[in-house]
Amino acid sequence: MQEATPETSADRLTAIRTRMDAAAKLARRPGEDIHLIAVSKTRSVEDIAPIILAGQRLFGENRVQEAASKWPALKERHPGVELHLIGQLQSNKAEEAVALFDMIHSVDRLSLVTALGKAMQRLGRAVPCFIQVNIGAEAQKGGCSVMDLPDLLKAAQDAGIPVAGLMCIPPADVEAAPFFALLAELSARHGLPQLSMGMSDDFETAIMLGATYIRVGTALFGERPRIV
Repeated sequence: MQEATPETSADRLTAIRTRMDAAAKLARRPGEDIHLIAVSKTRSVEDIAPIILAGQRLFGENRVQEAASKWPALKERHPGVELHLIGQLQSNKAEEAVALFDMIHSVDRLSLVTALGKAMQRLGRAVPCFIQVNIGAEAQKGGCSVMDLPDLLKAAQDAGIPVAGLMCIPPADVEAAPFFALLAELSARHGLPQLSMGMSDDFETAIMLGATYIRVGTALFGERPRIV
């Protein structure tokens, strides 16, 4: 008999947290060390509110402009909610991002490091950041190369940016585990405590390999409507 699909976003949240706990137990890791980011890009305030009410507190957006249109009011109504930028960030949007987001997961180049460092100084706000690594060396994806990582980490340190850890998006349609393992190795090599990796289709594997932040959208909100 096929297992029933959870009907509501609150039900899906419970199901995902159950799967997270099971993966953490298998990995012999404390469940509280693993944080779920609900990826709310393209989702409406009406889609997001029920998940906040169900207890979710970390949300991820891809674009500064979209986040600015819906999150200030949501955060005012729901104190304690955190907003994470998980998409690519243009350097000219750095100050807006520092003002709006609680963490930035996609720092991937020197020009952005420079812009973020200046923005944090101007605003007096130190926003923890992840360095995004192009772990599969894919030309179409953001992220610094593995070879350039040490220099970018040094530049972030010099700019006064608090680096929380490393982030990656593995290549699609291949086994993600080797890429997660490589990111975990790089993180340990550089003494970074946090790993932002794993999405709807592979977050359990990511947890087994050390993820501390997973980014889940479709499995939580359901499929996005297709544009015809």
